[in-house]
Amino acid sequence: MNIPQSSNPRIVIIGGGFAGISLAKKLKNKNFQVVLLDKHNYHTFQPLLYQVATGGLEAGSIAYPIRKVIQEYNDFFFRLTSVKEIDTKNQKIISEIGELTYDYLVIASGSKTNYFGNKEIERNSMAMKTIPQSLNIRSLILENFEQAVLTKDLADRNSLINFVLVGGGPTGVELAGALAEMKRAILQKDYPDLDIAKMQINLIQSGDRILNTMSEKSSVAAEKFLLDLGVTIWKNVRVTNYDGRTITTNSDLTFETATVIWTAGVQGAKIAGLDANCLIEKVDRIRVNQYNQVKGYNNIFAIGDIASMETDLYPQGHPMMAQPALQQGDLLGENLVKLRNNEQMTAFLYKDKGSMATIGRNLAVVDLPNYHFNGIFAWFVWMFVHLFSLIGFKNKAVVFLNWVYNYIRFDREGRLIIRPYKKKSFTTFTSDEV
Repeated sequence: MNIPQSSNPRIVIIGGGFAGISLAKKLKNKNFQVVLLDKHNYHTFQPLLYQVATGGLEAGSIAYPIRKVIQEYNDFFFRLTSVKEIDTKNQKIISEIGELTYDYLVIASGSKTNYFGNKEIERNSMAMKTIPQSLNIRSLILENFEQAVLTKDLADRNSLINFVLVGGGPTGVELAGALAEMKRAILQKDYPDLDIAKMQINLIQSGDRILNTMSEKSSVAAEKFLLDLGVTIWKNVRVTNYDGRTITTNSDLTFETATVIWTAGVQGAKIAGLDANCLIEKVDRIRVNQYNQVKGYNNIFAIGDIASMETDLYPQGHPMMAQPALQQGDLLGENLVKLRNNEQMTAFLYKDKGSMATIGRNLAVVDLPNYHFNGIFAWFVWMFVHLFSLIGFKNKAVVFLNWVYNYIRFDREGRLIIRPYKKKSFTTFTSDEV
């Protein structure tokens, strides 16, 4: 990897997400040699991926170069690579570009979409965890409409403009709201030769309410907002299969659709090499103690979505969201200094700052520790928090200006098929129909 030798202890961080970047910032000029590894050369602000997927923002406005974050850090290096395995016996990681030894290892590899073992759903549906995936969704949505105006088959046309979102968490709810706003204000102008009224937006939730990690008050308000926007919500329905055309469920309910976006679950992005006792099956998270040390190892840590710190309040680990990741990364930076200096580390205590979701224009729900509210004020709070959390002044300015423009003009300028995406399993028309 061409990392120079150093007199400072070497910390290897796997992952440049919220947790990894938070830790990196805390380790600035702390007399460590730090090597940050990630398969992308940028940090992604994942809460706004759905706006990239629906044309509200361009990808560059929610991404920030990792090298720019660390460019003024001493003895700090970034390498673009994926880590394949951890060799705990020899204290080294094995990546696509070579091997590297470590004194301390921090796993902040984040999470990935959980398809619960269904390979056909994984093959035929769309995930939205990365910027490339969001761009694929944007292209597919627009390509479906372009194909819908060409096909003469009514069933094919309806399938192309029928969108099914599986999972009623914040991502599914926000994406459903964004699509509903596109239907109301944009698509009917872009495609006057289509009956946009027949466009369907179906949100499928396996439980008895959407946003089930938020308060019941917020869940009820979000459901009302979505229904008012024209979204059809199916509760207590579990998707069992999707072959690229037809969704089957645990009931007699089926859906004919060319687009399924899967937001029904996540699991840890695990890396081979750790003792099997460290991993929690099905969710692939790593068991850690109150200092984020991986159980059974003194110099290996895990933070963020990949880490499961089981407490009385969080028996299944902290929620896989940005705030726990940021707080764990921040504290671990302090604890690594203490560990090097043979001082007692500080136990992690999660400070729940609340959760929120936006449904559409002037519509959002916010849960604070002691207060819940919704509507236009919640929408402004949601915008302020997300705007403030972006990395880089330019990104903040670009996103703010986009939001102002979109609000005033009822428009989304990012309706561009920059990188075409074709689903091999669905063909809507033959050459003589074009």
